[in-house]
Amino acid sequence: MTLSATDSRARYIMIGGFLGAGKSTAILKLAQRLRAAGRTVGLITNDQGIDLVDTAFMRSHGFDVEEIAGGCFCCRFDSLKDAADRLTMKMRPDVFIAEPVGSCTDLIATVSYPLRRLYGDAFSIAPLSVVLDPTRARRVLGLDDDSRFSSKVRYIYRKQIEEADLIVINKIDGIDANAVQELTQRLRDEFPDREIRSVSARTEIGLPAWFDHLLANDLKSGNPLTIDYETYAEGEALLGWLNATLTLQSPEPVEGTAVLESLANRVRDTLTGRSAEIAHMKMTLAPDDGSNELAVLNLVRNDVVPEASQALSDPLTTGELVLNVRAECDATEIRAALDDAIRKLARRSTPLSLTISHVEQFQPAPPEPTHRDTNQTE
Repeated sequence: MTLSATDSRARYIMIGGFLGAGKSTAILKLAQRLRAAGRTVGLITNDQGIDLVDTAFMRSHGFDVEEIAGGCFCCRFDSLKDAADRLTMKMRPDVFIAEPVGSCTDLIATVSYPLRRLYGDAFSIAPLSVVLDPTRARRVLGLDDDSRFSSKVRYIYRKQIEEADLIVINKIDGIDANAVQELTQRLRDEFPDREIRSVSARTEIGLPAWFDHLLANDLKSGNPLTIDYETYAEGEALLGWLNATLTLQSPEPVEGTAVLESLANRVRDTLTGRSAEIAHMKMTLAPDDGSNELAVLNLVRNDVVPEASQALSDPLTTGELVLNVRAECDATEIRAALDDAIRKLARRSTPLSLTISHVEQFQPAPPEPTHRDTNQTE
């Protein structure tokens, strides 16, 4: 893993991709690898709302994280620079790793090029990686049936792939090798001249070579993405967004992972019954015992079970649960599914109280980039 010994600028690495692709796990592995190599790392998370699971997840592993809420990087460019400045004042990172909103595209023209043009003396810009969940990618690209996303959401998905410098097929440990090979060929056919890598962020297959490439190569200049912002905005507006913080109380100790699984299953089943396609559901649970432990759970499609990536050491009776859900439906449907799940958990043989202390539910507003460089040259 190398960074130029003669370049005093901080490295800016942006890893994009659609909701549920596994970006956060990959970013954590990259940050851990850099830290082990003696590098200082600052992380920047991004969302349309506040109370992010990803922020808590990264901080639980000891990283300094700045959170940009209320819009994507392209629309909050000045906030992105301010976040980098705060991290610089605090710990002067050698590397910044930024995770944009999973429904965002046109990142090179609206973030990478402006950052290089305006602040090229402070940052060297790495190539843009776009991470794919192979099962979802196969459905969107027509290799498998059962893609429930509408054409305008699929438009965003395809545009994300189209602008990638590196297309990264993730989660290859969970899919047949022939299916990965077929997906790779389809990507080569539809998106020629893109570099394609196959990795597993969970098992770390393929990660070292990908990470080394991000550190050794710079963003290239070329034609920016051609995109219809009206279709892009309509696609984003089809996605319901819900971020909620809940207080957990139980008269008897409960297993944190079991609570998260029960809640996720109930929300998923209700949304599936209403023909709402889940893009990503993420949860954390932190006990009120001062341990700083965190349980983490993800659900990335309607047809899979929730997966816990971190568990608590002991049962708990009180704690804080953070839930982020994105699905193609009206946000009020997600809220109704959550309320129904809370009522059902309260009727269990061992009653469990979940009280919402904060909630945001909305459809994203149309993207309005702060900058858009359409003719950037090196």
